[in-house]
This record gives sequence, C-alpha cells and structure tokens, in this order.
Amino acid sequence: MKIKDGKTIAAENRKARHSYEIVSTLEAGIVLTGTEVKSLREGKANIGESYASFEDGELWLINSHLPEYLQGNRFNHEPRRRRKLLVHRKEAAKLSASVAREGMTVVPLSIYFNEKSRAKVELALAKGRKTHDKREADKKRDWDREKGRLLRDKG
Repeated sequence: MKIKDGKTIAAENRKARHSYEIVSTLEAGIVLTGTEVKSLREGKANIGESYASFEDGELWLINSHLPEYLQGNRFNHEPRRRRKLLVHRKEAAKLSASVAREGMTVVPLSIYFNEKSRAKVELALAKGRKTHDKREADKKRDWDREKGRLLRDKG
C-alpha cells in the first residue's frame, strides 16, 4: 500500500488513465462489511475491470474484486459482489445525466483510506479513447518526459 497526500491507497486502476480521457473526478464513500475492510487493508484488491453503474437512482460499483479475508471463516464476504457507492444526490444526478446524454462512463481510479481511516473511492467521469488517441497520448507523454530531461541537462 502506498501513502500519497495523507491517503493510504489500497487499490489503483492504472489502466483507466490510459484507456479513458478523464473529464472530472470526485470522491465517494463505499459501503463495506468488516471482512472487506480487513481485506482492503491487506492491499490485494483489484479494480482493473470495474465500473460504476446507476440503478434505481443509486450508484453501484460493479465487478471489483476484494479477495476473501483469510481469518474471516463463516463471516466472509463474496469477492465480486456489487458494492453501493455513497455520493450526494445532486452529484449522482449530474453524473447520471452526463452518462446518459454524452455517452461517458464512470470509472473508479482508486480505493483508498483517508486521514480518518474511512474507505473512499476516487471516481472519474471519463470518455473512452480510440486506439489512435492512445498512441497520440503516449507520444505526447514521451515527448514531455524527453523535453524535461533536455531542459534539466542543458539548464
């Protein structure tokens, strides 16, 4: 688990920034059971293929994998169950409108523990990238990196 800006990151979706163009981000709470929290603290969660979906006016995290907690015995959780995300009603309405109208998706970028040790999910409103857009972004990132090296060495 990494610590960044006072946040302890439990799971990260690194592929999302490559596959999607991030329009905006927001923080959401997540409803977890006790064994899920303990499993998250071990840092073995995977949100690589997960996404958020609206159903009956509520936001759900689908296809995220939190492995079973080894000491959980009969109280253990189902690893791939749907988990409810907690956002304000206005934020949820704004997200669902942009998903329906503009063809965007809601993708989790990371699951982390904040300063108060509460599990949070960083969600992104994103637009899918085509293959040529991905190549373009890679070229731009490589050039920026090379430009930084040149400026550092010469300056």
